[in-house]
Amino acid sequence: MTFDYIIPFIPPSNNQFIGRNQIRQFQKQKKEWADIIKLYTLKNKPYKPIQQCKLTLFYYFKDKTRRDPDNYSGKFILDGLVKAGIIFDDSFFNVNLILKAAVDKSNPRLHIIIDSEGYIND
Repeated sequence: MTFDYIIPFIPPSNNQFIGRNQIRQFQKQKKEWADIIKLYTLKNKPYKPIQQCKLTLFYYFKDKTRRDPDNYSGKFILDGLVKAGIIFDDSFFNVNLILKAAVDKSNPRLHIIIDSEGYIND
């Protein structure tokens, strides 16, 4: 089964929190993103949390600015999906995470695709 979610904006880069003693800001953003994920997944939730899945985070940025995938690792998103009851756990044994990116100047967003039948853990 596949679950598809569109979040109309993009989470902050991890760079905003590295080496700046910003633990409070990090925790605030983490809670805000958990709330955002809960809101945007409310209408299309699995009956029970998905145990194992292939999870694709497709970032549509507003421009071609160079961005490193590790700065958009999905920490806020995965934690939010667990908290919202969409996925059971966000460990390597439960989630095969795929990161993708494209440019959409007029509609930057995050597209989350969760495929519970596409799980591969070699």
